[in-house]
Amino acid sequence: MLVHLKPYLSQNLLGRFLYHSKNCQVPCTLAWKPPGLLSFGETLYFSGVRELHSQMIFRHQGFSISQASTQTVEMEENNMMTEEETVQLTTTPTSYESAMDALSSLITRQKRGDPSKIAGTYSKLDRMSMYTQILGLEKHLAGLKIIHVAGTKGKGSTCAFCEAIMRECGFRTGLFTSPHLIDVRERFRINGFDITEDKFLLYFWDCWNQLKKNVTDDLPMPPLFQFLTVLAFKIFVEEKVDVAIIEVGLGGTNDSTNVIKDPVVCGIASLGMDHMESLGHTLGEIATHKAGILKPQVPAFSVSQLSEAMDVLRERANKLMVPLEVVEPLDHEKINGIKLSLAGDHQYTNAALAVSLCKSWLQTTGNLEKLFQQDNQIDGLPEPFLKGLSTARLSGRAQVVYDCSSSSNLSMTNGETSGDLIFYLDGAHSPESMEACGRWFSSVIKDVKDQSFPHSCSEPGTGKPILENGFRNNGNQPADKISKQILLFNCMDVRDPQVLLQKLESTCAPSGTHFSKAIFVPSISTYSKVTSGASVIPFDSPAKDLTWQFKLQRTWERIIHGKDFPEKTLKNEIPEGFPHSKFLNEDVSHCNPAEGYFACSSVVSSLPQTINWLRHCVKENPSLKLQVLVTGSLHLVGDVLKLIRR
Repeated sequence: MLVHLKPYLSQNLLGRFLYHSKNCQVPCTLAWKPPGLLSFGETLYFSGVRELHSQMIFRHQGFSISQASTQTVEMEENNMMTEEETVQLTTTPTSYESAMDALSSLITRQKRGDPSKIAGTYSKLDRMSMYTQILGLEKHLAGLKIIHVAGTKGKGSTCAFCEAIMRECGFRTGLFTSPHLIDVRERFRINGFDITEDKFLLYFWDCWNQLKKNVTDDLPMPPLFQFLTVLAFKIFVEEKVDVAIIEVGLGGTNDSTNVIKDPVVCGIASLGMDHMESLGHTLGEIATHKAGILKPQVPAFSVSQLSEAMDVLRERANKLMVPLEVVEPLDHEKINGIKLSLAGDHQYTNAALAVSLCKSWLQTTGNLEKLFQQDNQIDGLPEPFLKGLSTARLSGRAQVVYDCSSSSNLSMTNGETSGDLIFYLDGAHSPESMEACGRWFSSVIKDVKDQSFPHSCSEPGTGKPILENGFRNNGNQPADKISKQILLFNCMDVRDPQVLLQKLESTCAPSGTHFSKAIFVPSISTYSKVTSGASVIPFDSPAKDLTWQFKLQRTWERIIHGKDFPEKTLKNEIPEGFPHSKFLNEDVSHCNPAEGYFACSSVVSSLPQTINWLRHCVKENPSLKLQVLVTGSLHLVGDVLKLIRR
């Protein structure tokens, strides 16, 4: 029997507890290796084992476990416990949050674009080399057989495809991506799964303690992303992965991941205008940074780029004697007509780059010919490649989430009916990715005309909401529901909302996709705090400064109304936590931009209350289907996912 635990453990010890059932003489064994420090002051409890200050309750059959889990603990199925024989273990529920607090202390900027405040005399990559030496990792990096991927957009999807393909080929994989949406452990995957909390804490505190011991005036603790990068190397070395797929964080030349000296192969995804404050204001300057991950005589691949960028990549490749190959998007014939698991036409480009990277890796490591011969594939792709392309996953990119709390499936069991609430989540935040987002959203809502909610709103055995890119037929659903498209938007203030919103609107409109309403709301998460999936969500703490959201609204209204929008400055009144009751059905003709009254958009101060308001709308209107596009920021997408899962 598999039991899932979420221990939040704080001690580096091997706990082993024996449970004796009245009906069974054979002990039932639970074993785990909790991580952490020895200085947390635990008391001895229960047969001399340290008290683990988190609450876990074990019961046979109606298994009751407070703080549900991701760690898998195997128990002998015959060793059952009676309901009365309950063992309670107490550990501190804050130990995992303590790790998040420690990570937060490494943040050196209050928001993106602020200058980094790092003391010392060494460069970033010099510090990274020293950190890997302190942790004893430097000599092991080459053994990770790394696939290194840079790019402006698509690098995360490319890495996800690579990981799935290599895993399906039978290799033990490690995947490091950024950012995370809900929990920092998302950044570290072992064989397709987020690292478990106990292992995360084990490796986290090991790295933290060793680095703390070696802090000097010239070598301070690493900033957040540098720490997470060396932590990824630590995890992958200790977990003995066969291949590590590493996504560049920012740029390439000076990125923390560029401490990698001997990758097996490098890839460059699509390049565009983003992070200009750090990488430059021309495509050529940005390409120069991205090309910095190329290494002498290491095979490299790039998707097709604009000439300004491609010229830079080729020049860098020639200088390093790198065989740079440009890959074209996959066609349906080559992949036997399978459906890519990541939605959007642009994913065929990312998938093609992943296929080339994996083939090159297999060839360099001496596995390519064997794999292709076994599969009897010459012109097409072997079965493991096809399976990987159809099963890769990456949250927050062209992702569809059915909100089960408002599902008519659930309501009908109580004799009531309800409308449908569907979230379309895409963390697009550059002009190019916003265009791709608009094309995807316009396409996927057209496909929903004859389809609706899935038979089940939760994954089997998990209770989690279904997260997928497609829809399932359900004959029990009424076919005459009224669909309304809602835009839920926020973006960082270093971005140009005029460019982003204009690109979205101009992409959707020609396809006949028009947003009934637009809602502008601040994110919950902040740039200066690392939170976990279990962190408290401030439901009753609406944002007080909404200056940026009002600017977003005015930008949108100017796009919608064009010349009719007033140029004068309008007063920003403090809004409610959610739109007013008549907002959803209010006619656009009621708009009065001259007086600052807008019927087609709203600024609200609370994201949690806005989600509840959307749920209330479909609950009160059984014939309504709300299709909510959440975009502009991965922070916003992550916050919405967190709220839905709560």
